Amino acid sequence: MNAPDLFRWLGANHSDSQRYREDEQQRQRGKDKLSCSVNCEADHPDANPKQLERRSPGMVRELSRYKTQPAFMSPLHPKKSHWRRTLLPVLLLALFLPASHAAEYAIDPAHTYASFEIDHLGFSTQRGQFNRSSGSIEFDPESKAGRIDIRIDAASLDTGFELRDDVLRGDGWFNVKAFPDILFRSDRLIFTEERLSAVEGTLAMLGEIRPMRLEISRFKCGLNLASRKRGCGADALGSLRRSEFGMNNGQPFIGDEVRLRIQVEAYLP
Repeated sequence: MNAPDLFRWLGANHSDSQRYREDEQQRQRGKDKLSCSVNCEADHPDANPKQLERRSPGMVRELSRYKTQPAFMSPLHPKKSHWRRTLLPVLLLALFLPASHAAEYAIDPAHTYASFEIDHLGFSTQRGQFNRSSGSIEFDPESKAGRIDIRIDAASLDTGFELRDDVLRGDGWFNVKAFPDILFRSDRLIFTEERLSAVEGTLAMLGEIRPMRLEISRFKCGLNLASRKRGCGADALGSLRRSEFGMNNGQPFIGDEVRLRIQVEAYLP
């Protein structure tokens, strides 16, 4: 083959190769277009599988997997649905249940006194009181529960006659040096319907502890307009036998039964 013939042969092959590459590129573009028609439109949230099927019967196999909506696109995804079913009722319950807690009130010593009455030789009733007291009250009106702790300073005894008070503070009576405190602690609050009607607890005096029940004749919680503080107040009645605490002096001329009257007010800090 001479040179001119060789060049013509190479040129023809080059032209055929170029046309072959162009045909391959055109066929590939057709495949890409077909693939995009399936994948791009089917992935679109508004895609309609029936419309896509009508465009090309050859797409049926590709579209069959899109006829069922993927789980993650479902408005009631199983995990989300389970979360809603379990957590939502708990949140609603916590939202609508009333909060219940006991508030703690501090005893107001200026308005809290424990007074007592005792028979004197059958002629009269002698009275006295303790001038200093402290303590705290916890009260929850929703659950009708609470706690009362009151400390009475035994040396603050006051009958209005100083010589008698000194005798009563001595060893034969209250023995305030050895037992400086008289303590009352509640065990149970008793309600009649919505009203506090009694308190059951224990009284510690002269080293002895005895059960005691106080009847509540008045009870109120609310805002004190004078002090602008929220608090609770009560009037209580009770009785004890002093002989049960080892106080036997003066019997039978001075009565064994001691009647108690307690007025108490307590306020939030």
